[in-house]
Amino acid sequence: MKKPIQALLATLLCTAFAQSAFAADKIALVVKSLGNGFFDAANQGAQDAAKELKNIEIIYTGPAKATAEGQIEIINSLIAQNVQAIIISANDPDALVPVLKKAMQRGIKVISFDSGVKKEGRLMHLNPSSNSLIGEKLVKMTQEAIGSTGEVAVLSATAQATNQNIWIDEMKKVLAMPAYSGLKLVSVVYGDDQTDKSYREAQGLFKSYPNLKAIVAPTTVGIAAAAKAVQDEKKVGTLFVTGLGLPSEMAGHVKSGAVKSFAIWNPIDLGYSSVYAASQFISGKVKGVAGEKVSLGKVGTVTLDANTEAAMSEPFTYDATNVEKFAKFF
Repeated sequence: MKKPIQALLATLLCTAFAQSAFAADKIALVVKSLGNGFFDAANQGAQDAAKELKNIEIIYTGPAKATAEGQIEIINSLIAQNVQAIIISANDPDALVPVLKKAMQRGIKVISFDSGVKKEGRLMHLNPSSNSLIGEKLVKMTQEAIGSTGEVAVLSATAQATNQNIWIDEMKKVLAMPAYSGLKLVSVVYGDDQTDKSYREAQGLFKSYPNLKAIVAPTTVGIAAAAKAVQDEKKVGTLFVTGLGLPSEMAGHVKSGAVKSFAIWNPIDLGYSSVYAASQFISGKVKGVAGEKVSLGKVGTVTLDANTEAAMSEPFTYDATNVEKFAKFF
């Protein structure tokens, strides 16, 4: 009877090894907060990449509210689950570094996308576009909406959001140029990527600056909330909203006249590219060194700069001529 038992044990061991060999790599997509259409679209792209690459499981997660504390709690849980990679859009560039360093010490590959983490907390950061191009685009759309003069305010996400702060700084550089000297930035407020708070912050701007001509919101939550506030307060035609938004959420606001144009990159492509990049790190094809080329699948290839960052493409403008077409997709 010993031989059959030994044969059975050998078979079970072979099966176990085969299962572990073909076990899917778990890649966690950690977003700023759940319920955000931009990140839902990014998740769609992530799932598409996983199907193409095969043998990859996407864990789509994030806190209920856009806080660093919520993301830290989630990352600790992912470390305990032994995921192979974490892709994160950070609510705070500094606060997440210790827990992400802990993840990397456990062999987990960490890359940030959309909103970055400090270099010591990740192997790569994938920008959806060039920061300078985004800042310039935001100012140009503002000038196109209101003309060469007028008071302008910014409605951002959280005060610590890496990408938002960089884009606002880039906006300020452009506004300092002679061509935009008539545009006056009067305030920067924060809606914390919450619809209700963003709406109230927009209303506060109306009261504080009665001559305000434009609100620039470089956040998909903020731009939709500000546009609704403009409509509700009957300010369409005298106060315009622009910024970064999703066509599916902004089509109605363009039709109402509250928004003349807005911009965004394709979040589906961003999620797809991030997973492809993560898979390169998991396989060992990429280490995270300046000058390395990283494949983003059908999107193309990017090269890491001195800060191990890369950018996909410049933002695309949406207006009354094309918003309905793209609203069907994201």
